[in-house]
Amino acid sequence: MQFREVTMLKVLTMTGALALLAGCAVGPDYQAPVTPEPETFSEGHGTDAGGVDQQRFWQGFDDPMLAQLIDQTLAANHTLEGAVARYERAAALLYGAEREQWPSVTASASTAEQYLADIEQSPPGAGPERVQRYQAGLAANWELDLFGRLRRATEAQRAELDAAGANLGAVQVALAGQLASSYFELRGLQQQYRVAQQSVALQQQSLDIVEARVEAGRGTEFDQVRARAQLERTRAELPTLQAGIRAAMHRIAVLTGQPPMALVETLSPPVGLPDALPVIPVDSPGDVLRRRPDITAAERRLAAATARIGVATADLFPRFTLSGLLGSVASDTSDLFTGPAESRRVALGIDWTFLDHGKVKARIEAAGADSRAALASYQQAVLEALEEAETRLVRYQRAQEREGRLQQAMTDAEKAVELARTRYEQGFIGYFEVLTAEQEFTATRDAAVRSRTAVTLAMVDVYRALVGAPG
Repeated sequence: MQFREVTMLKVLTMTGALALLAGCAVGPDYQAPVTPEPETFSEGHGTDAGGVDQQRFWQGFDDPMLAQLIDQTLAANHTLEGAVARYERAAALLYGAEREQWPSVTASASTAEQYLADIEQSPPGAGPERVQRYQAGLAANWELDLFGRLRRATEAQRAELDAAGANLGAVQVALAGQLASSYFELRGLQQQYRVAQQSVALQQQSLDIVEARVEAGRGTEFDQVRARAQLERTRAELPTLQAGIRAAMHRIAVLTGQPPMALVETLSPPVGLPDALPVIPVDSPGDVLRRRPDITAAERRLAAATARIGVATADLFPRFTLSGLLGSVASDTSDLFTGPAESRRVALGIDWTFLDHGKVKARIEAAGADSRAALASYQQAVLEALEEAETRLVRYQRAQEREGRLQQAMTDAEKAVELARTRYEQGFIGYFEVLTAEQEFTATRDAAVRSRTAVTLAMVDVYRALVGAPG
């Protein structure tokens, strides 16, 4: 008993001494990169965000159905479910990494029966000898993280969890943006279809006028044929628009986690595009970068890669493991857990693969290369985020300018049709001038609807760029 106590004391003393030697974890300590950023966006004027919730930008359009569809998307979309699962996986791996820093305890029990050979008997040849053994106990193992291998591994996994959380946020913003874009595309197509139907009605009126003049002997068959051709050409646009409308409905349904045909009835009643678009608050580039989850994810992946350099570097040093056993061994179950059957052990193990120095150095170099690649990816993500914001801001501004000019052009084209019809009925001009005026009016009105749709979609894209939905 005295020898055993002295041995345990030596082991514990050595363990304490090693713990005192433990310093900072090996490998570089992570420092977040400092990336130069412009003070303002050249294509946008910075304004105070006020109380605008940019994370729920769709509320600014004041469309209850759009808000309902986005909420359903964020609750039932399967792509989002996958992102949630990846976040949960990262959380589970972090928990496992944290547990690696603590002792592991296992319980065991066994029973064995053995017949000894003559040579194993004492004395040899004493005759058949049967040996029974019963054993039960608790064993503990604890890696003493003197050089920070486990701490660096935990640090890396915590950064991976942060990156998974940021990716989840990016997916949410991206899906909300996709749903909003598909919704406004649908409403734009429905409005284009209504405009095409109005053009058909207008051209049918013109054909009726031409046919009446032909019957009265004041018109020509040439004018009649051209008027009918123009009418049929406009009618030919209707099936294409109908197909586009159905396709947009299918996309919206799938984004909300439903079969393609699920929302056809709900979305069939036409709803116009927003008459007035909300004001977009444009923060500084730095604020945008800090808010974007894809930038956060890239930065966290860099942190994880940096920590893994320390994990690889720790392999250059020995690993110390403290193990202990408290159990009972007896030849009869009634003797288990009695004093004479007690079994105890405390041991300090050292594992040092110093002969694999070349392999370890290779792993360290590989980890360093991964860190440099992660840094390059982060820097590229920052530049692409700034580029995306600048590009979408300028497209939105130019789309607004185009819409304003097209609205004026549509007003003038409509007036030109009225004047052309009046002059044609009075016999001052031929039908060619009427046909030309109608074609210009039809094209301009369709372009105005498309332009309004483009402005709305451009606003959605700006919000996505400012909040953080790449692509």
